[in-house]
Amino acid sequence: QVALQFPDELLADAVEVAARMEAATGAEMYVLGDTTYGSCCVDEVAAEHAGAEAVVHYGPACLSPCRKLPVLHIFGQQPLDVRRCTEAFRELYPERQSRVVVLSDVVYAHAMGELEQQLCPEYPNIIFSSLVRGDPPGPAVPGEERKFGRQFLVEAAGGLQDYAMFYVGAEGLALTSFMLTWNCCPFSSFNPVTGCGRRETLNVNRALMRRLYLVERARDADVVGILVGTLGVAGYLTVLQHLRELLCRAGKRSYTLAVGKPNPAKLANFLEVDIFVLVACAQNSLLDSSDFYRPVVTPYELELACNPAREWTGNYLTDFRDLLPGACAHIELPPAVPTVEAVPDVSLITGKMRATHLCDPPASQLPPSTALACRDQTRALAEISPAASFLESRSWRGLEQQLGQTPVSKAVQGRQGIAIAYEDEGCEQP
Repeated sequence: QVALQFPDELLADAVEVAARMEAATGAEMYVLGDTTYGSCCVDEVAAEHAGAEAVVHYGPACLSPCRKLPVLHIFGQQPLDVRRCTEAFRELYPERQSRVVVLSDVVYAHAMGELEQQLCPEYPNIIFSSLVRGDPPGPAVPGEERKFGRQFLVEAAGGLQDYAMFYVGAEGLALTSFMLTWNCCPFSSFNPVTGCGRRETLNVNRALMRRLYLVERARDADVVGILVGTLGVAGYLTVLQHLRELLCRAGKRSYTLAVGKPNPAKLANFLEVDIFVLVACAQNSLLDSSDFYRPVVTPYELELACNPAREWTGNYLTDFRDLLPGACAHIELPPAVPTVEAVPDVSLITGKMRATHLCDPPASQLPPSTALACRDQTRALAEISPAASFLESRSWRGLEQQLGQTPVSKAVQGRQGIAIAYEDEGCEQP
């Protein structure tokens, strides 16, 4: 039994592909569509519901490693004018000794070999990245980069900061993630659809300033909503537990929410939440929350806000797996600091004092779970529950029965007509 996962734009071909696959292999095929989260991620949960033993993923992919099932990626082959791409590269990098790393969208990976044959004789210091499906075996050698399903070896003494980046593909989340992560490198790109090359004008420093502003908002937050943005990327359960522990020790309340693909309407239902953190793959983590009622940050930004041992170094991490134990960017939580010895901090947004130290995990203060609760326990629950205390502060708390308090009256005929002009309302003459 094999699950075939298609993005929305390829679902029209799913039936024919499944029929040919069944005829060729004899295996039973299931078509997966309408993925709960990003279509670039493998939907292992839906595949397990069908009892699948493997997944074939079609279309663009973030190449995040999966937890259980073996995966075969079929990227597809979008056309690429190699001659025009070569000319654009020469225009952007006229110096033949330029150090450049070539990256590409997965749908253009099939043409990278031909592009390499055109450019390598002229540019001896050019490096072409290769796609890696899943975690590569063995530890990384010095100078080797393994990020976003790409792998390449930098041999320059100065490291990656001595190189420029050339991206083959359209503007999108992948390019934005690359530019924020490798922000020490100047970027250029070639769009195969338009046939134009350009130096990327996205002000990375401005984008980083926006993200650092969100870090400051996370420091001020008292209630944090943890959004589950993936159920298939390896390590998502570990990072969820890590974020819960971090928020608990930072003195913040947290709720874990599984709402599928986040949008402003869904998250506006949680007014008591001050800020959200999205646990998703590297491409979907950088959510533009300018239209949201509350901002959305990444796990790395939340760590910058709550973990005193982690400081901003200029390197930006979009893959939450870099924060887990055993990763190169993992930092252990420091020991607890007594409240009397803690040094308070001043918010750069509100100007108020706030605590930035970590404390020991408090013992559970929740009352025992029972079907009925006495009225005198309601106020105690409101003191420890952010949702209950938020509801207490609102003037309207929903419909109340008020049994025995409402006088009994006979039914009367109501208004007739539409709201703009009821029949019992006089119309004003012009």
